[in-house]
Amino acid sequence: MSALREDWDVLRDLFPPDWEELGRSTGAVRRLRGFESLNDLLRTLLLHVGCGWSLRETAVQAKLAGIADVSDVTLLNRLRQAEDWLRQLCQQLWKDNGVDLQPALQGHLFRLVDATTVKEPGKTGGQWRIHYSMRLPSLECDHFDLTAVEGADTGEKLGRFQFHAGEVVLADAGYSHVAGITAVVDQRADVCVRLNPHVLPLWTRQDSRFDIVKAVQTLRKAGDVAEWAVWVKAGQRRIAGRLCGIRKSEEAIRRAQRRLTRKAQKKGQDKPSDARKALACYVLVFTTLSGKHATTQQVLNCYRLRWQIELTFKRLKSIAQLGHVPKRDDQSSRAWLYGKLFVALLTQKLMRIGSTISPWGYLLPETAGKEPLA
Repeated sequence: MSALREDWDVLRDLFPPDWEELGRSTGAVRRLRGFESLNDLLRTLLLHVGCGWSLRETAVQAKLAGIADVSDVTLLNRLRQAEDWLRQLCQQLWKDNGVDLQPALQGHLFRLVDATTVKEPGKTGGQWRIHYSMRLPSLECDHFDLTAVEGADTGEKLGRFQFHAGEVVLADAGYSHVAGITAVVDQRADVCVRLNPHVLPLWTRQDSRFDIVKAVQTLRKAGDVAEWAVWVKAGQRRIAGRLCGIRKSEEAIRRAQRRLTRKAQKKGQDKPSDARKALACYVLVFTTLSGKHATTQQVLNCYRLRWQIELTFKRLKSIAQLGHVPKRDDQSSRAWLYGKLFVALLTQKLMRIGSTISPWGYLLPETAGKEPLA
């Protein structure tokens, strides 16, 4: 038990310095019944989201460890109240990890849309798809939905979200669909989405298919960027947009080609098509933002911010496989998601300092004055 407490003390040194103050100012703690301190409260919450225990199992384990004496219902209420606390902890840790959450474009509201699949533990554990939307740079989760993995109305689609006029929606290639882009434009918002050319056909001003492979051949060396005026057709309607592209580095191209080859082999194919191999050399982003509001580089940088967040969520998704998804209400689900993200960000920070960790195995806290050596 002493080793567990020591490990917790080391982990706690990675928290933002004002983590306790944030707990009070965000209203996460109105009273500490069942907990001796904010320290014990946060530790118990992280046991729930980090270890994959149910609320009831967490309450039992916390009592056995001498951390808390609460029921599963009380713990659920504490999780709900901690939503904003966990969100702000995530926001500060993200900055500590060197990610600037401020988009390149000023004067626009940004929304990050994504989804992930979570499997609950055990042979009978169910699978769920989490659909969520976050505002940048605040990381405020303003939409949260749980659906089954298979069946009607369970897929990734922009149409399930409500947007506001003037917002810019950042999404990956899974949302590269005509219906989704139409849904965003109908709400007078703009979209910035990674292009899936096999699902989202693009058209020229003359109403002929836009030849993407031919267009990107003008980008010959790493870092070359360009854009092309394109249109999306939704029935008789035409939606104007821009295709922004950048050529990857040679190492990134080699990795992409290897992934394509492995994917083709899994499907029983000898090799990927020439068109797929050619397009794997580039990052292509479709946007409805006009050139007056965003340059090619700004569009790509906005998408790059979405990708930086995706890197962290890849770690989140691997950790999320261990957890019980709270299905009681949106507030507890959002708080659970922030808790998962906080654990993932702590892991990222620990990995970052791991290469320069001190010989004694932890960081020394900074003090106001110097301690005498003898």
